[in-house]
Amino acid sequence: MHSPTLQPTPTVDARIKVLVVDDHPLFRRGIVQLVNEQAPYQVIDDLDSGQNLQAALEQHQPELVLLDLNLPDISGLTLLQQVKQFNPDTTVVMITASEQDSDLFQALSLGANGYLMKDTAPDEMLARIRQALDGQVALNEHSVTLLAQSLQHQPLQSSTSHSSTSPHSPQTASQSTLQQPIQPPSLPADGAVASPTSLEGVSNTRSTTDSQIDFTTRERQTLTLISQGLNNKLIARELGISDGTVKVYVKSLLRKLNLHSRLELAAWVHKNPNAIRNPF
Repeated sequence: MHSPTLQPTPTVDARIKVLVVDDHPLFRRGIVQLVNEQAPYQVIDDLDSGQNLQAALEQHQPELVLLDLNLPDISGLTLLQQVKQFNPDTTVVMITASEQDSDLFQALSLGANGYLMKDTAPDEMLARIRQALDGQVALNEHSVTLLAQSLQHQPLQSSTSHSSTSPHSPQTASQSTLQQPIQPPSLPADGAVASPTSLEGVSNTRSTTDSQIDFTTRERQTLTLISQGLNNKLIARELGISDGTVKVYVKSLLRKLNLHSRLELAAWVHKNPNAIRNPF
């Protein structure tokens, strides 16, 4: 009697499918090589324009799109919307040389999961991409500074602005995208920015007003530095304390203000500047 032949167990492909869109051949080739060298990732296609993006999305169903902000044929922001409309769960990281804080603000408002400068070091680029896939907003230090500037320059809408809008009023694509903000998850342990899909969700925070909060001096100082775009390590250096102590202050601030992320803290400072007047 012959024993039955055992069939090999089918393996599950756990690789993360990546689509790269960038019009600069050398940079595109470099980012493709960098990503492909990492075990979890597989670049399934790379495009030099937005012309064939929809076809690539339908054919490959990528989980991660690395998208150039400035393409010759179409804005990367328009392509960002296209990706999110095709599949809102697709992680999109903008790769750019733009120094304009308005570009960063708009990209995050439209649902970008990250915004990285093209001169980001390879190891940091990979680390930030991993953050984006883990549900955090992938920002390098320069991008965080741009975000802080953007929050200072951009007028944040009040929660009543939508209720006063006529249902028949025309809307742009970005306004439509901003209509239903998703609340960001809780603060990650490393103090990175948690991911909102809309900055309007940040502006409409449910926190109490500054007159109701009793901050310690250190909390005011920490809040000020967060609003300036500093990460925990830089805040610790500025205040002469440990990273762990900074995390304690950040968690305390989130609890006192009933907020969920550092991004919301920065927006709260923008809305309540008197709360941290003369912290040093």
